[in-house]
Amino acid sequence: MDLANALDLHVSASEKTTMQNLNDRLASYLGKVRLLEMENAEVEKKIKAWYSSHTVICHDHSAHFTTMDDLKKKICFGSLVNAKTLLDIDNTRLAAEDFKMKYENELAMRVAVEADINSLRKVLDDMNLDFSNLKMQYEGLKDERIMFKRNHEEELASVRTQAGGQVNVSVDAAPSQDLNAAMTEIRQHYESIAAKNRQELESWYQGKLATVEIEVETNNEQLCSSLTELKETKSTLQRLQIELQSHLSMKSSLETTLSDTQNRYSAQLAGLQNMVTSLEFRLSQLHANIAHNKQEYDILLDIKTRLEVEIAEYRRLLDGEDHSTTKGPTAQPGPSASTVVPAVPVPLPPRLGESTAPIPPGAAWTWRTPWTSTCRPVRRPPCRT
Repeated sequence: MDLANALDLHVSASEKTTMQNLNDRLASYLGKVRLLEMENAEVEKKIKAWYSSHTVICHDHSAHFTTMDDLKKKICFGSLVNAKTLLDIDNTRLAAEDFKMKYENELAMRVAVEADINSLRKVLDDMNLDFSNLKMQYEGLKDERIMFKRNHEEELASVRTQAGGQVNVSVDAAPSQDLNAAMTEIRQHYESIAAKNRQELESWYQGKLATVEIEVETNNEQLCSSLTELKETKSTLQRLQIELQSHLSMKSSLETTLSDTQNRYSAQLAGLQNMVTSLEFRLSQLHANIAHNKQEYDILLDIKTRLEVEIAEYRRLLDGEDHSTTKGPTAQPGPSASTVVPAVPVPLPPRLGESTAPIPPGAAWTWRTPWTSTCRPVRRPPCRT
């Protein structure tokens, strides 16, 4: 019996030593856990302070976007107007070239018509000169006819006078020619020739004059129509030149406005790009800080998990000690029952995000095991000894 009691005392002493070591290790681990959780809370406070001090201010650029859309629409409309203006300018240039070609053709035609008119005027002058010459010849022939008629009358009167004062002598001779008949025949012959020439000259002159008048009238009509068309072409050309100058001035003003708008929005876009770059840099720094804090949190969580495993092992040992203490006095009474060290539950500090309020005195403890993730008080009556 003494040997058995000695063995029981030795076993109880070794268990007490083991329990003491476990209690010391548990206390040191709990101290480390408290320290790490305090550091974790401090880091979380720093993170929250950093977030509160580095709040990203999101500016509302909707008004600027609306202005930009309006300006884009205006730029598009200005581009369309500019393209239409360029098309109108090209069409106007082509029309001006066509009018210029027509003007040159009409000018060449006018020069040709003026040359024809000048040549016809020369022909008319020649005809007038010929008419004057023929008229002079006609007057000369008329005077000559009058002179011949007067001479004939004088000769006839002298012959009659001589015939009245002489004796008629009949002579058998050849019959003499009748001078009056001869003169009459000659006069009629020359008169018919003169009348024929005069008629032919008048008919030729009238024909030429009618032809020239028709040509002059036709050329005058063509000249009037050409002059009218030339005036219209000049007025159209002046109007198109004025429109071209107005379109060119509008184009230059639109190009200036477009360049100013592009420069202004390029500067604004550069400023926004710089702002976006700075915000992206700050966001990358924030992501890096979050990753670093997450890594530290994972390390702390791993340490806490290991501590929970060791606490579970400690509980298992405590549960085994309780069973041995309960069964010991019944099976073998002795002094070993008084040597059992009762397990004192030591509460773990709360995890991140759990409540840190003090636990009321009437609450019982629930140990954290691999199946229970937190150590929180359960509202139930305390155990009575």
